[in-house]
Amino acid sequence: MRVIEVRGLRKSFRVGAEPLPVLAGVDLAAGRGEFVSLIGPSGCGKSTLFNVLVGLEPLDAGEVRLNGEAAPGKRELFAYMPQQDLLFPWRRVIDNITLGLEVQGMSRRRARERVRPLLPTFGLEGFEHAYPFELSGGMRQRAALLRTVVQERPVLLLDEPFGALDSLTRTTMQRWLEQLWERFRWTALLITHDVREAIFLSDRVYVLSPRPAHVRAWLEVPIPRPRALAVMATPPFLEIERQVRALLDQGAVGPRENDRDADEWEPVSAGDGPGEDARHG
Repeated sequence: MRVIEVRGLRKSFRVGAEPLPVLAGVDLAAGRGEFVSLIGPSGCGKSTLFNVLVGLEPLDAGEVRLNGEAAPGKRELFAYMPQQDLLFPWRRVIDNITLGLEVQGMSRRRARERVRPLLPTFGLEGFEHAYPFELSGGMRQRAALLRTVVQERPVLLLDEPFGALDSLTRTTMQRWLEQLWERFRWTALLITHDVREAIFLSDRVYVLSPRPAHVRAWLEVPIPRPRALAVMATPPFLEIERQVRALLDQGAVGPRENDRDADEWEPVSAGDGPGEDARHG
């Protein structure tokens, strides 16, 4: 069953007297408990897509459905983790984590009771009374992710959560997130510029065109879970990586190709070349 479905989403911004198309008919979907990644060139509109989903920007056309019901701009349905951890420096770690629950009206005491059992799982036990400046980059991201998931929303939106980390910490966090997802099986959409991160974490990868963005293709990742980092050196992984990079290296494709109904599209399989656009049906 599709938990979230986006069909024909279009968005433009006004730049002077002229419109600037950013999203040109984006279609994507995620089923319950699926981890789905979106990858595309910088500035193609990935973060704009998330902003539309949570209602920070109005859509121009298209539809967003959650469990079959219209859901554009319904923030209570999405837990959104932006690129920066956005921890408040004057709040202790536990009070940063409970912030979203408090904003929803939960008392601080009750919010802390919900958070505390999860601190060991997120590697934060013993640091709950620290301030953000006392944490490493990886620990700050763990705190930000816990703040996001503890709200228990139907869909997680992760916008490059590890983009600011160094390579070694990022690799550690990728493995940690994969293990965490195995335990909780959230429905998650991830934005990333890291091809290997997208494949390693995902059940499906959507490849976006340059702006104005549409889905150039999507690829299933039929690699068994749980996944160890060593899987990145295996032939199936490397073949998917080759296909994703080939799609990203293609020249810009006109948005008119996106006007077909989403059900007409097929995925790129591990044995097919990436030359034909494809979309989730």
